[in-house]
Amino acid sequence: MTVYSEFDVHAAGTSKAASRFWLGPNRPIHSIIGGGKVADVLLWKNKSLSASVLAGFSTIWFLFEVVELHFVTMVCYILMLSMLLLFTWIQASNFFRWRPPTIYDIQVSESTARHIHSRVNKLLIKFYRLSCGQDLARFFVAISLLWVLSIFGSYSSALNVVYVVFLCLIIVPVMYDRYEREVNYIATQGRSDIKRMYKKLDAKFISKIPRAPVKARKYK
Repeated sequence: MTVYSEFDVHAAGTSKAASRFWLGPNRPIHSIIGGGKVADVLLWKNKSLSASVLAGFSTIWFLFEVVELHFVTMVCYILMLSMLLLFTWIQASNFFRWRPPTIYDIQVSESTARHIHSRVNKLLIKFYRLSCGQDLARFFVAISLLWVLSIFGSYSSALNVVYVVFLCLIIVPVMYDRYEREVNYIATQGRSDIKRMYKKLDAKFISKIPRAPVKARKYK
């Protein structure tokens, strides 16, 4: 039995409205989070790969936060291990007739660099549009989340903050994908509460702030 069983008729409409509000019209969450292999990992389409990524990040967090290894020490260990593996592989290839690794095997391809560049630019564009305040609800939600994250960061290390953000990225999308209707219904109620709060705030404070008269521009 679902949690919104007594609101089935109303939830059907509000769920679609909330989906349009959070994800845009007719856009599945797979496309919202970028699509491709990254989205497959975050949505656990490939469970073994997603579990490996989670285990890898958890291992890094454990080594730095629990074992308390230093960053420089860890980097040196990784570089030394990589050099030993390359040396062993190259030397053993002469005896076992393996193909030795080449410089092209460890280089970053131009397509990968362009893909990263494109992703960063898209992220900056979204940040700019959100900061313009065209959608005040999302603007205040983003400000609130950053404020909560800043408080958490003042009591924790940067790695703990990054690890918590990673856990949210690896858990929240797949949970939303599985319980989309329930989340959309709750999000709709929350959106209505935010709108009511903003209207009260606007009526009591924002609308009373004096503004300078706008002068018309003169064109020659």
